[in-house]
Amino acid sequence: MSKKILGLSGALGHDSSAALYIGGELVAAAEEERFLRDKHAKGKMPYESAKFCLEFAGIKPDEIDVVAIPFAPIPITSPARWHFARRYWYAPDRALDALFNGNRRYRRYRNNIFELLKDLGIDRSKIEFEPVEHHLAHASSAYHLSGFKEKTAIMGVDGKGEYATTFFGYGENGKIHKIKEFYDPDSLGGLYGAMTEYLGFQMLDGEFKVMGMAPYGDSSKHDFSRLIDFDGKDFRINTQYVNTVGLRRYKQDGVGYYFGPKLIDWLGPKREGDIADAPYIDYAATIQALYEEVVLKLMDYYLGDILRETGKLAFSGGGALNVKLNQKIISRPEVKELFVQPASGDAGTAVGAASYAAVKRGITPQKMEHVYLGPSYSNEQCISACKEHEQSPEFEIVENVPEYIAQVLAEGNPVAWFQGRMEFGPRALGGRSILGCPSIPGVADRINAQIKYRERWRPFCPSMLDRVAPEMFKTDHPAPFMTFTFEVNDGWKERVPEVVHEDGTARAQALKQEFNPRYYALIEEVEKLTGSGVVLNTSLNRRGEPMVCSPKDALNMFYGSDLEYLIMEDVLVTKKIR
Repeated sequence: MSKKILGLSGALGHDSSAALYIGGELVAAAEEERFLRDKHAKGKMPYESAKFCLEFAGIKPDEIDVVAIPFAPIPITSPARWHFARRYWYAPDRALDALFNGNRRYRRYRNNIFELLKDLGIDRSKIEFEPVEHHLAHASSAYHLSGFKEKTAIMGVDGKGEYATTFFGYGENGKIHKIKEFYDPDSLGGLYGAMTEYLGFQMLDGEFKVMGMAPYGDSSKHDFSRLIDFDGKDFRINTQYVNTVGLRRYKQDGVGYYFGPKLIDWLGPKREGDIADAPYIDYAATIQALYEEVVLKLMDYYLGDILRETGKLAFSGGGALNVKLNQKIISRPEVKELFVQPASGDAGTAVGAASYAAVKRGITPQKMEHVYLGPSYSNEQCISACKEHEQSPEFEIVENVPEYIAQVLAEGNPVAWFQGRMEFGPRALGGRSILGCPSIPGVADRINAQIKYRERWRPFCPSMLDRVAPEMFKTDHPAPFMTFTFEVNDGWKERVPEVVHEDGTARAQALKQEFNPRYYALIEEVEKLTGSGVVLNTSLNRRGEPMVCSPKDALNMFYGSDLEYLIMEDVLVTKKIR
């Protein structure tokens, strides 16, 4: 009988999620924020997401065999705790805590998980409990789901787990081997996150915005080398400026930041508001260039031999969502194929812990081909939500949804597209999306100003038929999850200008028909009308909110925006008569 393995994340107090394996199949995965309507679900345990996974699979709590978590105790003999204590000498309370009570956070999380299991009806005395080191969970989520059979280089970059911040290793015959780890406060994710805060955004959320701002700036105007001491194989963050804690933190209006006053003295006041101008666009360009340089050189040093041998690389951790870095990686001649876990942030560690536990028990996880792993809703449920909604929406049933909605898009109207199972991870991939026609000038600005309420300089992305991707881009690298940017070929920049960024690139989803046939059919209908098998795709949410999950969420978002068309399965809701 197939083992049932439940992965539960949330060890670091944000992005809690649940994932369920039955044998080698990942049958369900979802983030808690989507159910609670609270972005990143800070301080919350994955109760609703775990309940969903069990209900979707039709299994009872007492049928769970293994519970895996992406956080594990680190022994005092590990260099991690000693490194942490030495580097945080200026905050002796933290340094001593690492040495004498170094697994306090693990024990607290484990106890919270045990309480959660009780709430779910899972008897912890009857399950196997599997704590997995945080960076091994990230590594597993990429390597074990990549489908790569050859020896595979593995890279993990994020803020921090227990103590580790950056991971280099390899996978062979299903087993993960460590080559090198770096420890807090020497964190590339922390460095980028600190500069994200300085540039006026929230850590965990604003790194994408810094990356989107960077092409507007000039990285040659500033030298950020004082932030990091780097010799090509080792690095040390300058905690006078960034990755600071305790008394070294810069404070403003009672809020402490992850950078120090020295950064303000050097670069000037932190950015405020939505305007992106000099010098901040140049700072964004500079930190992006520094991040790329350091990661690529470390990759060369620790993983170069493996990459030259097989060309396969698996990448995860929050830093793997930096699509500009990923573009640089796949342009390397020694890299034949890069798999980036689409839920590379901490939500994805639920999948990583569960897949690691599966492999440990002799089970081979299936290759991740899609992320449609959340809840879906029937026409009847969508109609019921309309009837119960306070706005009393008028709705109708559409016979041929792809053909009808393609016509609406071709006429220049954005559409809220709510279809099938919700995506797992931060990218809308045709399950919970706002769509537009990328050949119509101004549609991106319209979505930005009237619907998304987000910064005008942030790019929108294309979803396209898989056969179109090699024509549009200067590469044929697989791109199912919007984890890469590619340089757009001449001619296509003019055909679909609304999804081409300032630097001539686009973050793409090349869709295979088998994984979302209705979305594929829609893009085919758009191709018939416009000549291009491409749509503009952004997530179905408003600024600061999680992606929508249920029909009720979709209706609330619809009536809280200037959208005029919402299609939920076959149920069309409009605000005006066509």
